Amino acid sequence: MNQEKILWVENHMPKSEDKNLPVMSLEAVKKAREFHESIPGYKPTPLAKLNGMADYLGLKEIYVKDESYRFGLNAFKVLGGSFSMARYIAKKTGRDVSELPFNVLTSDALREEFGQATFFTATDGNHGRGVAWAAHRLGQKAVVYMPKGSTKTRLQHILNEGAAATIEEVNYDECVRMAADAASKVENGVVVQDTAWDGYEEIPSWIMQGYGTMAMEADEQLASYGCDRPTHVFVQAGVGSLAGAVQGYFANRYPDNPPTVVVVEAAPAACLYKGAKAADGELRKVGGDMLTIMAGLACGEPNTISWDILKNHVKVFISSPDWAAEKGMRMLSAPVKGDPQVVSGESGAAPFGTLASVMMMNEYKELRAAIGLDENSKVLLFSTEGDTDPDRYKEIVWDGKNDHFFD
Repeated sequence: MNQEKILWVENHMPKSEDKNLPVMSLEAVKKAREFHESIPGYKPTPLAKLNGMADYLGLKEIYVKDESYRFGLNAFKVLGGSFSMARYIAKKTGRDVSELPFNVLTSDALREEFGQATFFTATDGNHGRGVAWAAHRLGQKAVVYMPKGSTKTRLQHILNEGAAATIEEVNYDECVRMAADAASKVENGVVVQDTAWDGYEEIPSWIMQGYGTMAMEADEQLASYGCDRPTHVFVQAGVGSLAGAVQGYFANRYPDNPPTVVVVEAAPAACLYKGAKAADGELRKVGGDMLTIMAGLACGEPNTISWDILKNHVKVFISSPDWAAEKGMRMLSAPVKGDPQVVSGESGAAPFGTLASVMMMNEYKELRAAIGLDENSKVLLFSTEGDTDPDRYKEIVWDGKNDHFFD
């Protein structure tokens, strides 16, 4: 059977005025980080240094940020949901978010002043769980729509946080529209979505700033390892919010010498790759069921804020098949002797699996050259989720299965 290929394109899109880069200013990210630090149980997630793997793949250093430890939720998404909700409440009460650390947000006095809102969102699992978790702790309501193919395990995680949640018979982008429509019909209904479109950009920008906490932590942890900065950053993309946040942070952090950023998408939902391939700077959308094990990346309509940042700064866009994510999951779970293990889910492992494949397979030597990957490269990656569906994780990593997931 012929194996689906990794597809890639260098970024030759015309540059815009870069008006959205300030969304990820270091000052904005610092406010998000300080808010997250105020939440009980906060601590930076580990940055795994894979020395043996770097040697094996012919790279100088590899670092993987392990988000399976984030607030006990097994994924990074809560960073965006919680901070955007804090900023929304701050705006409604006429405050700066710096005046609303977690203990103030959860106080009886603030609740009485703000009242109760219902936060609506669409998710394959991780974002919705983060929104539900934050809403529950802030005394707010949450309603979550999940796309066709979402697993019952991920649904149950959201229900366990006290949210109303359903799996619908439509794709992710249609669920986003359902959430927006439902919110418009409810008093104090608010859409908390990590994608942006014309007319809905403020809350997504706050979510992106929340994701910046992860990038800032990684930057500090690299310094503690003696790495002045990464030469390369591989980051996954669904709608592109995370990718835009990471790219935006590092472009602002190292304006004179930024790392080379590579964006990795799931092949059936590679809307950013398609936009980059068209090379005109315009958005491209992908429709249909977008069947992929990388459920967190099965999004076909780009975030407009992120797209603007990405087209100005990203070096290469990659459309990656499921087998690369599977390879990443297995390699991270069974590391080279002496390296730490990283339990990485389907979407979390996609960038590492793609990097490993590009370094190991000679058919991608031109891609290696385009990115500039060699024995001097210091690569940072983000494992954005752990085994958020443990049964599926075991089926892929232990049993090598994937063909029955979409029956």
